[in-house]
Amino acid sequence: MTRDDIQKIIDEDINPGLAMHGGFISIHDFDEENRDLKLTMGGGCQGCASSSVSMTFAVERHLMEVFPEIREIEDVTDHLAGENPYYRPGQ
Repeated sequence: MTRDDIQKIIDEDINPGLAMHGGFISIHDFDEENRDLKLTMGGGCQGCASSSVSMTFAVERHLMEVFPEIREIEDVTDHLAGENPYYRPGQ
C-alpha cells in the first residue's frame, strides 16, 4: 500500500461522488511506516456542514475496507478557510 495506491482509490471511487457536490478529497500526508493518513477536503466539501459525516461514514469506511492496514485517518482540512455555498460560519 502506497500513497499512489490510496490516491488512485480516492480518485476512482470517492471523488466522483463528491464532485457532484463540487467537492474533492486529496492526500495531505501519508506515513507509510505508521500507516497514518491525513486527508484534506476541497471545493464544496471544505467548510460543508456535512463534511465530518461524509469523512467518517463514507470516506473512512471505504478506505479502511480497501486498505485494512491503515491505522488512522485524519481530516486536516481548515474548514473555516473555505468559500463554500453550503455553509457559512455563524449561521
